[in-house]
Amino acid sequence: MVQTTITTVTPHQLVELINEGIKTQLQAFTARINSNIQTDDKPHLTKKETAQFFDVSVNCITDWSNKGILKPFKVGQRVYFSKEDCIRVMFNQSKSV
Repeated sequence: MVQTTITTVTPHQLVELINEGIKTQLQAFTARINSNIQTDDKPHLTKKETAQFFDVSVNCITDWSNKGILKPFKVGQRVYFSKEDCIRVMFNQSKSV
């Protein structure tokens, strides 16, 4: 049987509780991303890997690079993107956005 407890909370306390929950979730997410970056020895992503990272299509990555949102670099005919730039764009910290 599930027991329900009702507590009186002021609007300010509710805001604080929500902020704490969000902060905890963001810290866990950031730690998970940082651990993935540190365990992966590749500092760069292919266009397909970049699309998987953002959960979008490869065409979208091409569009973003044409708009200057992501800055590609080429080695021969291959196109790569910096992981650091992808994380910056993901958290909306890119200067070009």
